[in-house]
Order: sequence, then structure tokens, then C-alpha cells
Amino acid sequence: MNSIVTHSEKESKFYAEIDGFQSYLFYKEEGDIWNLISTYVPSELRGKGLAADLVRTTLDKARSLNKKIIPSCSYVVTFLNRNPTYNDLIAK
Repeated sequence: MNSIVTHSEKESKFYAEIDGFQSYLFYKEEGDIWNLISTYVPSELRGKGLAADLVRTTLDKARSLNKKIIPSCSYVVTFLNRNPTYNDLIAK
């Protein structure tokens, strides 16, 4: 979908607002690890790749900050299975 995803460090989320609807990925920062806990896309925007955009942007940002991730969100797990180039970010 190539949406504009914004990072709100204050709210510990990545989000995109489209047509008055907000999609988001929430994380919890635990030192050098981001626990990716929830991804949400409203039904009006589903099926357009927005969740993938949110996860990809989050993972790219984590990589740039030398963070590791815990994929607690089921969608993030699915994304990682489909995009193994990000598996190096998973905290051991």
C-alpha cells in the first residue's frame, strides 16, 4: 500500500492514518528489545498491505537502532515467516 507510517516513541507505537482511520502496531520497550504486542488495521483498510507496511517499518527502525524484537503479535509472527530476512532481529 506504501502508506506513510509514523513512529510515536511517546506512545510506543507505529501508526498510519488513512481516510480518517488509524492502523497501528504497539510495542513495549524492554531495554534493547521491543516486544511487538499488537497490530491493528480497521476492517475498512484490510487487504491492502497496511499491516505489512506497519511491521516492515517497525522492523527496519528496530534494525537501525540495533534493537532486537520479541514477536508476541500473531501477525508479526506470520510476517516473519514470510520474510525471513528479518529473523536476525528476533531476541534469542
